[in-house]
Amino acid sequence: MRKIISFALLSAFSFPLLAATPTETLAEFHQALAAGKSDVVSAFLSPQIQIYESGYVERSRDEYTGHHLKADIEFAKATQNTVLKHYERSDGNLAVVMQETETTGKFKGKDVHSFGTETALLEKQGDKWVIVHIHWSSRKAK
Repeated sequence: MRKIISFALLSAFSFPLLAATPTETLAEFHQALAAGKSDVVSAFLSPQIQIYESGYVERSRDEYTGHHLKADIEFAKATQNTVLKHYERSDGNLAVVMQETETTGKFKGKDVHSFGTETALLEKQGDKWVIVHIHWSSRKAK
C-alpha cells in the first residue's frame, strides 16, 4: 500500500514535467507562471537556458529564477495571454515552438493590451521536453 501511495504522489508531482509534446510543455510552463508556481516553472527550464527579451539576456536558469522570474509571475497572474497563431516543428530531440499572442489585463494600475511573439527551442531529455531557449518580443496594441 505504501508503494502505491508513494507512486501516486510521485506521479502527481511529476505529471506537469511529462508533457507529451513541445507545445504542451510550453503551455504548462505558461500555466505555471500564471499560477505562481516558481518551482514548476524552473523545472521546465534547462540549467543552461538562454532567455532573450527586449535586448536583454538571462544566461542561465539560476540567473532567470534569481532575477526576472518573480516579475514574470506577477505579470502573468495579473494578465490574460491568448495564443493567436501557433507553429511547432520537431526534428528528433529538438523542437521549435513559435507563437503570436495577445495579452490584456491590468498590471500595477495600468491597462495592458499588447501583441507578442515567442520563439522557444526545446530539447527532449529522456521522457520530457526541456526549454533551452526563449525569445520574447512585444508591442503595444494600436
